[in-house]
Amino acid sequence: MTPRKPGPANASKPAQAPAETLERIAREEMDIETLEKRWSDSLDFHNVSVWGVKAALEAAYQAGKRDAGNTPAVTP
Repeated sequence: MTPRKPGPANASKPAQAPAETLERIAREEMDIETLEKRWSDSLDFHNVSVWGVKAALEAAYQAGKRDAGNTPAVTP
């Protein structure tokens, strides 16, 4: 395994997705009630089908595209 190369020192972290968007996707696409830790294996770990994971990833991708389109342009 090749070691990761360090990123630029001034690289900023990408913006985090709004919690309500992640919660909605988890609920609708993966039938996960909440993304909060509940400190119980039966509540915190879930069996999710590959098509459920795919649907959740597609929903997250579409939400990101939609949010990117709503970002005002930065003018120099």
